[in-house]
Amino acid sequence: MKTLIVAAALAACLVAPPAFAQTPSADLSQLFADERAYAYREEPLSATYDGVHDYDDHLASVTPADQARRAAADQDFLRRLQAIDRTVLSHQEQISYDLFTFMLGERVRFAPYIEWRLPLNSDSGFYSEILQLHDAMQPRTVRDYENYIARLNDVPRYFREHSANMRQGVRDGFTLPAEIMGGLSTVVDGFAFGAPETTPFWTPFAQFPDAVPQAERARLTEAGRAAITGSVIPAFAEFRTFFQTEYAPRARRTIAASALPNGRAYYADLVRYFTTLPDATPRQVHQTGLREVARIRGEMEAIVREVGFQGSFNDFLIYLRTDPQFYARTPEELLYRAAWITREIDGHLPDYFGHLPRTPYTVEPVPAAIAPNYTGGRYNPGPMGAAGTYWVNTYALNTRPLYVLPSLTAHEAAPGHHIQGAIARELTDMPAFRLTFYPHAFGEGWGLYSERLAGEMGIYHTPYERFGRLTYEMWRACRLVVDTGMHSMGWSRQRALDYMTANTALSEHEIRTEIDRYIGWPGQALAYKIGELTIVDLRERAQRELGDRFDIREFHDAVLANGGVTMPVLTQEIERHIAEARAAPQH
Repeated sequence: MKTLIVAAALAACLVAPPAFAQTPSADLSQLFADERAYAYREEPLSATYDGVHDYDDHLASVTPADQARRAAADQDFLRRLQAIDRTVLSHQEQISYDLFTFMLGERVRFAPYIEWRLPLNSDSGFYSEILQLHDAMQPRTVRDYENYIARLNDVPRYFREHSANMRQGVRDGFTLPAEIMGGLSTVVDGFAFGAPETTPFWTPFAQFPDAVPQAERARLTEAGRAAITGSVIPAFAEFRTFFQTEYAPRARRTIAASALPNGRAYYADLVRYFTTLPDATPRQVHQTGLREVARIRGEMEAIVREVGFQGSFNDFLIYLRTDPQFYARTPEELLYRAAWITREIDGHLPDYFGHLPRTPYTVEPVPAAIAPNYTGGRYNPGPMGAAGTYWVNTYALNTRPLYVLPSLTAHEAAPGHHIQGAIARELTDMPAFRLTFYPHAFGEGWGLYSERLAGEMGIYHTPYERFGRLTYEMWRACRLVVDTGMHSMGWSRQRALDYMTANTALSEHEIRTEIDRYIGWPGQALAYKIGELTIVDLRERAQRELGDRFDIREFHDAVLANGGVTMPVLTQEIERHIAEARAAPQH
């Protein structure tokens, strides 16, 4: 305990405000700079992703003392923020102030829950960051390669610290639930790597860029082989043994977040955090979900009648899950179809956006090491300045229906996460934290809204693809019901599985991985529908109040203009957009 107190006091000294007086604007800028500098020192991998390469040769230290020091620093940063008079700041500074308040305030709020005891969920965690280390670093010079190798050699220490934290979680009853161990064990079992050249860590050594001299390549290759053989592979093997023999057998027998220590308060805070709504409650979110499920079900049943299907709604879902016409036969077919959809969407973007990002993106399969228990697709922005990647899961092709691929593509690539994320990263004259700030309700709400917007673009060409769009919307509506149901209302995992199976055309495999995801990552699933409903409501309000002055491109630009924002800030900014558009002279 004394060590933690001393560490906390030291952190307060490290982040103390400058002694000389400044203007509130200068104080705010200094605070933003100090917080980012501190965050980059403490989280070297995040620094790498953000284009800061001063700490590329090591990984974060994650011991309890480190966690306590960071929590104390966050409290000090928040005190400095609250000492600044917000009312005298410019409009853009006030937005930054409010977003910084949310970011720091939530860190301080969640610190007492000691979440670092659980550094993984059902489909990802600290180990997946290492599996993607070559993507994060993308070494190009001799120094880059030396840093990459040094980081590989730091993996054993990093894994042991996380395992020690997980052991504390076992002692405290703060673990993943036993019911979701099956899928996660499949991933962890795959950590029995073979020769270094067959691992994902070898990628940078398979082909050197021109900037690395020929004379250096043999040395770097041997150093890389030694790091992978002597450090990385043993670290994954040690974690695999720990997980199989210590962690999984002692996983908790409950599934609800509310069953964790101080769990009811914890889940209530998670609901507010992931929706970014200060007054949201599990019960309210649950009821919103039930209303949305009923509405979407009516639209889905209309399509069943449209295609003339003879049978019940459940029979139609079985037909969609089992008929070969709806599934790709090869991974390449699935990837090519996804890539084609991205090109079709890109052709419509200028009709819906006045400002588009310069950063491109590509389409790739989900890495094989994590694919079995991974979601159907995801957007990976990569490090700052790099092209984004739309990941498509090609594992178990008979569970990846083609009729949902347009919706998945619109959400993960364009006009969804890529457009939103790339615009944010290209913002100028903004504090660094705002370029990658990602309130889940905004980011995921925009992704779901983008699926709806893709319908306006005309990319759903068949009733089955329109049904796929609805089944994806239904999936997100069901999340509101099953997440709150399992974590605060006593629902079993099986009840959640049955509910999702009865209401969506997702495959049974994907339903299982999704329900396990909600169990392992409580509250995050609420962000999508809550965010989308807010954006739709704001658009309808703008159309209603502006009439023929409403411009869809200007509206979308206003939504995305500030990067990631909370729902209260977004509402404030769209109200400002409406007022400015109403006051502008008509041409």
